[in-house]
Amino acid sequence: MASGPTGRPATIYDVAARAKLSIATVSRVLQGTGPVSAKARARVDQAAQELNYVPLRAARSLAVQRHEAHGLVLPDLAGPFYGDLLMGYERWAGEHGQSVVITVTHGNPDPRRSVMDLAGRVDGIVVHGNALDLPTVQGLRKAGVPVVLIAHPPATGCDSVRSESAASAELLTTRLLDHGRSRLQFVGDPASSYDVSERYAGFAKAHELRGLQVPKPVRVPLTEEAGRAVAEKVLKATERPDGLVCANDELALAVLMVLAGRGVGVPGEVVVTGWDDVMAARYVSPGLTTVRQPMAELGRVAAERLHERVTGSRTRARNDVLATELVLRASCGTNTGDAPQ
Repeated sequence: MASGPTGRPATIYDVAARAKLSIATVSRVLQGTGPVSAKARARVDQAAQELNYVPLRAARSLAVQRHEAHGLVLPDLAGPFYGDLLMGYERWAGEHGQSVVITVTHGNPDPRRSVMDLAGRVDGIVVHGNALDLPTVQGLRKAGVPVVLIAHPPATGCDSVRSESAASAELLTTRLLDHGRSRLQFVGDPASSYDVSERYAGFAKAHELRGLQVPKPVRVPLTEEAGRAVAEKVLKATERPDGLVCANDELALAVLMVLAGRGVGVPGEVVVTGWDDVMAARYVSPGLTTVRQPMAELGRVAAERLHERVTGSRTRARNDVLATELVLRASCGTNTGDAPQ
């Protein structure tokens, strides 16, 4: 739990004492009601963060009862990835009598406060990727909140569930290099998430093992708009890359559509690959070569791991790495003799 002066859970009184403000002022800040100066708000926020303060209803519920609810913190809800993840999570939770409360941090001016408030309404929290910074995750753990991380490197005291990325990316890149592609580009920002950094690491390793210079990544967000912009730059380049290894299918599909619309042959002139194996990857022409990760299974396993920690059936942290699968289709030009998948 949050740590008060005597080692007990921190209370609103401890926050007020630390901030040197009245209980009424602290209450208005924490509840978001009534006028409060920016200076007072900053003092309360700092005191609450230093004490890892969680609203009293959370401390009480964690001590004597359960809400039968999970908190799921996501960076965003856009794109097909999160739909499959949520489907897997909600299905498991529903079968086991758990409701799911979702918080999205993208565009949230104060995600830490939102998540600490969420902790007061649920039994534990699942955090996806970079939806929260590590200090906030650690604050939840210090406050006694069970935490499971998805697509995130392991952190002390937390369970983690992620898909394998580096080896699959190396395998895919190796296949392209072995089929004569010598000017590959990795499309996606490795700094944006742990998963993307692992995918770029695999891409880089495939080059390094052949004594080749590792191309710098094309640092763009994993969005359709970014994919279109990348394709336009490829079209204008004096020396085009002969392959684009995209960090997700949304980028890759947008690239495919722009190149096809401008008469660029895929895979003849440029090969294009993605990651995730969303439904559309099977139906575009040419079919998109990608890496299938078990998105619904990620959600299911995360829900199960959180429930284990909430109920006390397991106390030691567990780190699950789920297998991925290279799916060869026509867009990579290397699947001759392979049946389309």
